[in-house]
Amino acid sequence: MNAIAAPKSSAQNRLEGFALTAVLQGLPTFAAAALVLKVMGAPEIVGERGGAAVYVVLASLVYAALTPWLGAKFPKRFVHVHAPVFFDASLSVSEKVAQWRSQPMVSLQLMTTMITMSLLAVAVASLR
Repeated sequence: MNAIAAPKSSAQNRLEGFALTAVLQGLPTFAAAALVLKVMGAPEIVGERGGAAVYVVLASLVYAALTPWLGAKFPKRFVHVHAPVFFDASLSVSEKVAQWRSQPMVSLQLMTTMITMSLLAVAVASLR
């Protein structure tokens, strides 16, 4: 039996794209930035209790809000940071992630992020 999926509303599709951009692209970037600030000893953001978490969440949300707009407006400049597949209404969330992960540059980006976060975590753990 073939099931026909109900059409996805544009608001739901935008929310999915926004959430995927924030979680899969913004969060790792700004978490690494917070770890760099911790290693460098910059107390402005990471010195206060919960300051780093607030910074990472707010920066990820701003990134997710601006990146699709900038990517659509300047596609040649933002080709590596904008993921149009996140906003494809014909795909489910898992299909969006699977197609995004299958791109060669994304694989390289994920590997670089993983290595960077690992090294920064070791550096932060060895500070005190």
